[in-house]
Amino acid sequence: MSDDAVSREQLDSLQNNAKQAADLIRKTVENGEFIHVVSHLDADGLAAAGIIGKALARLGAVFRIRIERWLDEKVASSIAADKPALTVFADFGSGNLDVLNSQLADNRLIILDHHQFTEEPSPTFVHVNPHLHGIDGSRDLSGAGVAYFMAKALDKANVDLAPIAVVGALGDRQDKYASRTLGGANRIIVEDAETTGGLKTETDLLFFGRETRPIHKALAYTTVPFIPDISGQEDRSVAFLASIGITPKKGDKWRALRDLSEEEKKKLCSALADHLASKGLSGNVALNLIGRVYMLTHEEPWTPLRDAREFSVLLNSTGRIGRASLGVAICMGDRGVALEEANKVLGEYRRTITKYLSWLTEEPGRIEELNSIYVVHGEGIIDDKMIGTISSILSTNLPKLEKPLIAYSAVQGEEFAKFSARTLDPVVKKGLNLGDILKIAGEKYSGRGGGHNIAAGAQVPIKNVDAFIKLVDELVKKQLEGKPLEG
Repeated sequence: MSDDAVSREQLDSLQNNAKQAADLIRKTVENGEFIHVVSHLDADGLAAAGIIGKALARLGAVFRIRIERWLDEKVASSIAADKPALTVFADFGSGNLDVLNSQLADNRLIILDHHQFTEEPSPTFVHVNPHLHGIDGSRDLSGAGVAYFMAKALDKANVDLAPIAVVGALGDRQDKYASRTLGGANRIIVEDAETTGGLKTETDLLFFGRETRPIHKALAYTTVPFIPDISGQEDRSVAFLASIGITPKKGDKWRALRDLSEEEKKKLCSALADHLASKGLSGNVALNLIGRVYMLTHEEPWTPLRDAREFSVLLNSTGRIGRASLGVAICMGDRGVALEEANKVLGEYRRTITKYLSWLTEEPGRIEELNSIYVVHGEGIIDDKMIGTISSILSTNLPKLEKPLIAYSAVQGEEFAKFSARTLDPVVKKGLNLGDILKIAGEKYSGRGGGHNIAAGAQVPIKNVDAFIKLVDELVKKQLEGKPLEG
């Protein structure tokens, strides 16, 4: 699929839809009324919240930003009790229209989302979603991208927020075009960011800290893809480089990836491909090491904000470790205390990922292969806020990549489990839609689910976990055989 998968007509339709939301926000601000922004805790959701927050601040709006793990009856009920003049949902809401219609039908709502939906919104809602315009929300536009189109319609000066929308799209892993490039409607955002001088792109190895960190640290910090025995382990990274004849130091100075010759880069890439193959991983995993690099030119080279993918990991870490306000503040421009604190959170996040992945591989059975899916049994060990991150990493590191993966963990203090499902493009092209499957299975077992065809989530009572997994396994098989899921 080319980068021109989205037509001019589709973009115009989307932009007109975004203008509806912008007009309602402008009217609310002019009336001096309070705006409540509610967004998701992942990188895309935090980027969306930051874009909306910055745009509202520039208007002089009175607003509050609230970050949630998911949107459910409790969240909707608390919003109803607050009685804001306008509520803006970002990066969720489309898949929760049943809840919003039942509890907030008479409220003024804006939904800026990119997930699949099956219900029609209340007439009082403004619903902005790429799927309404024939645009794929799993690869062509993220939640932050929808927020950006709204902000741009609000004021053309907000075009300087395009780099943050790029960060959100990369955090949502929408770099699914050739050479891990952003395409579709995301391409327009990339062009805006480049035109205003906020973004520079090139093709290279995709290690974190490629410009500034020592090579062994860049290797160890790379988690997409996760490299067994190297990711998260600097000493083993040094040993690996030595084993293939690449010297990490030149004199007393550590070398960064940019210091390697083209021959050394080829040698490193080839050795990593062999290493991944020795761990039973597909050659497709190694291809994830090369692709389009998105550099934020206005950010300092020695910070994790310079590389857009690394920026997205920083955002994800703040949301997953319970410090989401730091991520939002950074997206809104804070480069002081918030960035300093977020860097500490990022270190904790990486250590947590390594700990969980080590725990999962210590004993057979924690990653179970069923007929049609893999199941990651996180149980009460993996924090439910981290289950999406773990499933994303593992989904590209399994021997049989034609099988989707579903991971779960018990939610602390609650009687239900959080599920996160992931698959890859080749499986989606065979007809798989995880969002549909998790919605049907979730509702069957007293929960709820939904998302994208390639990535989805669900919440299910703990007592129904085994039955839910069994049904998902059956539905995946059924859908890949071309059979209807229901009836």
